[in-house]
Amino acid sequence: MSNILQIATADRNLNNFMKGLMAAGLEETLNGFGPFTILAPINLAFSKMAESWEDLLKPANKAKLSNLIASHILKEKRLLKDFANGRKLTTINGNELTVAVKNGEIWVNEARILTKDRQGSNGVIHSVDTVNIVLPALVV
Repeated sequence: MSNILQIATADRNLNNFMKGLMAAGLEETLNGFGPFTILAPINLAFSKMAESWEDLLKPANKAKLSNLIASHILKEKRLLKDFANGRKLTTINGNELTVAVKNGEIWVNEARILTKDRQGSNGVIHSVDTVNIVLPALVV
């Protein structure tokens, strides 16, 4: 069975997400045992961002890019059936996402889940229609 990085790499609709993941240096993490859940924005989602995707890919923006990409990765396996309305999810960088069910569709923050439950040996991938811009978790 392929791991989740291999599945995501093979999906041409996730090219921008994979480019960002590699530029952020997160591929080693996702090649690990996991389990992980990736909420991967489709290519079109990156064109809706206020900030230029190409600018974020520049080495000078690696920390910002890493935070953005990590905000789409959970350190647990969550199938669609696990996404209950109001459930809080924690990303690998400590940010919190909130699940909402609207008109029978599952949303995580502002992103609607499009394809679901693509399982690999170390987790699962769901594609989403929006890049979630999550502010870094505050350390108190």
